[in-house]
Amino acid sequence: MKFPQWIGLAALGAAVVLLWTLKDVLIHLFAAVVLAMALCTLVGTLRARWPIPRPVALLICLVGLLVIIGLGAAVVVPPFTSQFHQLLLQLPAAAGELKTLAINAINVISGWVYGSGASGSWSDRLFANGVTSLPDSSTLASGLGGGLQSLLGLAGNLGSGLVQLLFVLAVSLMIAVQPNAYRNVAILLVPSFYRRRAQGILDQCGNALSSWMVGVLISSLCVALLAGIGLSLLGVKLVMANALLAGLLNVIPNVGPTMSTIFPMAVALLDSPWKALAVLGLYVIVQNLESYVITPSVMHHQVKLLPGLTLTAQFVFTVVFGPLGLLLALPLAVVLQVLIREIVIHDMFDRWKSEGRLRLSRQSTP
Repeated sequence: MKFPQWIGLAALGAAVVLLWTLKDVLIHLFAAVVLAMALCTLVGTLRARWPIPRPVALLICLVGLLVIIGLGAAVVVPPFTSQFHQLLLQLPAAAGELKTLAINAINVISGWVYGSGASGSWSDRLFANGVTSLPDSSTLASGLGGGLQSLLGLAGNLGSGLVQLLFVLAVSLMIAVQPNAYRNVAILLVPSFYRRRAQGILDQCGNALSSWMVGVLISSLCVALLAGIGLSLLGVKLVMANALLAGLLNVIPNVGPTMSTIFPMAVALLDSPWKALAVLGLYVIVQNLESYVITPSVMHHQVKLLPGLTLTAQFVFTVVFGPLGLLLALPLAVVLQVLIREIVIHDMFDRWKSEGRLRLSRQSTP
């Protein structure tokens, strides 16, 4: 390699190190971009129906969002908080019921295999070193609350969290006010011969993000509604808390639906084991409806991501960026899919393929 090539390689390495050092800032910038895209989608929908100036449309959207959030907090949050507290109180009793069912199942299987006399001693030896008595529900509920507070404390103190939130909100509002200006700044960072192509790629990324956000919002509402109706028909308690958890956790693919199944199954297990199995079947049906019927129907420009790639993106982005990377794993994967498809495949690999065919045809021509 020549000296200019070594200089370029060193500059590339320094850029990678710099980006890795600023990874926390970059993930917060991406969160601001995602939030700004949500605002731009609302503003675009409003301006498509009524020809009003962009600042006025943005102000109307912000006021509407604040009103909706305030009404939701006043109407939904108090009963949800009460039911979620009751849900936490019932988890220890559900754990005890699950342990009893496990002991009975082990005794039955041991009786079939070794005879009726060996079943009790076998289960006693298995649970000899375990917990013989469960503490009361209030103690475990307070312990769960303390554990949740400890987990939240790992993300940083309250001051840094508020600063990060204000940073994301401020940047998202600035982008939403003048999205074209910030897009032009991003395009200016690209070489001049590629700027027109870069503009088209950025438009595709924006359309993909808008499609994903609309699809996730509608699918989460449908999941919460279907889960609430199904739990009401099954007679499971704490319907509102479990339905809202199902809708909120639906934003996190793969991991979220699994977590949302634990709470209603724990509540149903206190009534009868068959009801817990019925809740599991209900959530499997709801998630299949969401994956194969609801999401393809609400997305005009479908964002097709393979489940294996989605799970891999969640794991990688969580390791690199932490809990925020898990929340933003799917929009990151959507943007990376567009960039890889348009830049790497279309602009690089397809071009090399066409140039290689042209070179071979020239060599074969006498």
